Amino acid sequence: MYEERASRLAGAVVWTNTPSPDSGMLPVLPDGCMDVMWSEGRLLVAGPDTRAHVPDGPPVPWSGIRLHPGTAPAFLNVPAHELRDRRVELAELWPASEVRRLNARVAAAAHPAVALEELALERAAPPDPALRRLVAALAAGRPVAATADELGLGARQLHRRSLAAFGYGPKTLARILRLQRALALARTGVPYADTAARAGYADQAHLSRDVREFTGRTMGDLLR
Repeated sequence: MYEERASRLAGAVVWTNTPSPDSGMLPVLPDGCMDVMWSEGRLLVAGPDTRAHVPDGPPVPWSGIRLHPGTAPAFLNVPAHELRDRRVELAELWPASEVRRLNARVAAAAHPAVALEELALERAAPPDPALRRLVAALAAGRPVAATADELGLGARQLHRRSLAAFGYGPKTLARILRLQRALALARTGVPYADTAARAGYADQAHLSRDVREFTGRTMGDLLR
């Protein structure tokens, strides 16, 4: 069973996933975020995805904190593009002795997800105001070029900052956030054609192509 709640860290989500042996492994879809996760004595970082990630191996419980788009690199001290489409042991990014101490702390906690949240609260850096505004604008469907102008950022500067913060350029981020808008609408029962129009796609076929590109599945498969 998957459960989540809003974190005390602004924009973050604390989650747990305890699958049953016969539940299968559902794909993790691109959402612009990065996660710090713990399971069975392992601390991992899930980098920003540009395609659906299907966990391998047998189903095991996981706990994690999903950090708001653009905030994880300052917390991890690693540019996001170095972790794009990857799952990385935290010990590859931080000193092994520090990771062992943190791992013991999470393992001893009554709720590992809460321990991860406390870690994020202790280490989180203040968010970049420009990047926060960029994410909010793109999540609302604003065009990339118009948003860049409003922020006073040139195309090259915006692309460079986006690679470091999100793992990919602003146009890819905009497409991923548009996909998330569409999925949220479709899950409430909005017809696909209306979902496409309201989420900002040219038509239903455009929506279908993006869903297939980013997830490898159809909208119907995802909703089932």
